[in-house]
Order: sequence, then structure tokens, then C-alpha cells
Amino acid sequence: MAITTTCIGAYPKPDFVKLPDWFNHPDGPDTADPTALWEKAMDALGPDAPDIIARGVAQAIDDQIECGIDIPTDGEISRENYIHYHCRHLLGFDFVHLTRKEVRGGTYEASLPTINGQVSIRDQFLVADWQRAQANCKRPVKITMPGPMTISDTNHDAFYHDPQRLGRDIAEALNVEVLALADAGCVHIQIDEPLFARKPAAALDYGFENLERAFHGCPNNVQRTVHMCCGYPDKLDRDDYPKADPDSYLQIADAIEYSSIDAVSFEDAHRHNDLSLLERLPTTRVIFGVVAIAKSEVESVDDIRERLGQALHHIDAERLIAAPDCGLGLLGRDLAMAKLKNMCSAAHSL
Repeated sequence: MAITTTCIGAYPKPDFVKLPDWFNHPDGPDTADPTALWEKAMDALGPDAPDIIARGVAQAIDDQIECGIDIPTDGEISRENYIHYHCRHLLGFDFVHLTRKEVRGGTYEASLPTINGQVSIRDQFLVADWQRAQANCKRPVKITMPGPMTISDTNHDAFYHDPQRLGRDIAEALNVEVLALADAGCVHIQIDEPLFARKPAAALDYGFENLERAFHGCPNNVQRTVHMCCGYPDKLDRDDYPKADPDSYLQIADAIEYSSIDAVSFEDAHRHNDLSLLERLPTTRVIFGVVAIAKSEVESVDDIRERLGQALHHIDAERLIAAPDCGLGLLGRDLAMAKLKNMCSAAHSL
């Protein structure tokens, strides 16, 4: 049986979509531009900005379909980064007064928005983003959003001083978008929680509880997906960047299985897992990273097929989904498509 394929979220922005992008920010990943710079970029696109972004989204989806992707994403083309784009639509975030902070367990520093009030919905936006993407595609498009723990870590909290309570309010705001997407007809909703791999103890303490709150009331026809990568580098082909603990997936595997998560995304291409991990998830679907997103070397069809074949000794084909480790923004369009084509050829030939 052919293995289903998907992408995780980000796809290289077309040159004509001239918006800030965290993949090439001079101050490193996750750094937030002040609101004035974001607005300046949007103003530069002019009154045609919605059409330009829509054209960029269509190109990202068309590329994925051409490569053979079964469940594409919108490529996050309209986002400067997947976290702060969402935060711009929430109350309580100050994008003018940034705070320099260590993130991802102290692996690097970034200039981040400051949380200076209670977090709640400012305006809803993801349904419109999904509808823009789905209009260009006959296959179901997956929409993505950052999770409560990841949002908390990638902003500076000057108000709550309590990550569990902050995560609760973020989760309730996310839940508004989740339910609206489900009502609109979106059947693939993904919440990104790389912090679960970085901080498994905190994930078990309160992260899963807030994740459940974010998905609360989501109907059964929607695949509730959670992405848990182990970290981006600041540039392509850097091998020494700090990743999450190799055992972190094993530490939270039981909690994943017992949660309402339908599909969990693990990275495996950059650093192989002990495949007994898959046996710890007897009912959960596993989105298995078989393409490295920070290496310029293109994985061969044979190598990808071999790794998927090894995984099939531990999980049935109906629950295995092939994907890149994470978003593809570091690779550029040509390299991203080369990797996706080989991945899809391997997955669909099993």
C-alpha cells in the first residue's frame, strides 16, 4: 500500500512575495520585526497585496501537488514566522517593545514581543487563510498554528509569570480558530509544539492539558495533528546546532497515545530514532520525517524507501505518513522540490 505524504508547514516564499521571513532574518530565527517593519512591507506590496499573497500560496500548493504531496499546506506564505504571525491576531502582545530572550532551552537568543496583558482573540483569520489555500486545490489543505507552549517560549512574558496559566489563555484563543476551521470544512488542523521535545517534563506537567484545551470540541471528522520537531538551525548545512534530547519522544510517547491527538509528527531524517518508538503508539498515526530540512544533500529515492520500509516493521502502512522533518523555508524552491519529489516517489512505491 502506498504511503500517504504531507508537508509540515512552511514552504519557500516566491520572490514576488516580499514579506519578512524568519528563515533569512539577519538576527536569527524567531526574531520579531517591530510592527512598523511588517506594515512597511505590506504597504510596499500596495493594494495588490492580497492578490500577490494568494498567487504565492497557489504557487506553493501547485509545487507540492506537482511533487506528489497528498496533503499539502498553504506554505505559510503570508507569515513572517509561524508563531508571531498568529500572535499579531491576539491581544496582549506588544510588537513595538521587544525583549531579548533565550529560547528553545537556551540554545539561542532572539528579540521577541512582550506579553503585557491578558491573551485573548483580537480577530479571527485562519479560516480566511485556509479558504484562500483550499480554493486553489482539489486535495484537502492542512492549516497550521503554533501551540500554547511554543507561543509562550517564543515571546517574553511580563504579565502572567505562570507558564501554565499563560498557556491556558493561549489555548482558549487557539480553540476559537480550531472550531471555526472545523465549521468551515477544514479536515486537517495541525498545532506545532516543538517545545514538547525541548521540555518533555513541562509538556507532561501542563503542556498536554493545554493542548487538549486548544482542540476541545474539535469534531471527529477533523484529523487533529501535532508537530513536534527537535529544532531549526540558523543556516543550511550546519551540523552542530543543538537539538532536543534524543529520548524526548520516548518520554512523551505514552501521553501522546492517551491524548486526543490523531496524528503526531516526528523528525527522523536529521537524526534517526529508535523505531521501537512507533510501537508505543498503537492507534496514533505517525507523520515520519524522512527528508532533512537543513541539509542541501538530496536524499535518494532508495534511501527514503529503505527508511520507510524499516518503519513499516513497527507500524502499519495505514498509520504511517511520510513528510519532511519540518518546514522547508531554508532550502529554497528548487532544492525543496527535489527533496519532495524523491520523498513522494519513495512513499508511493511501497
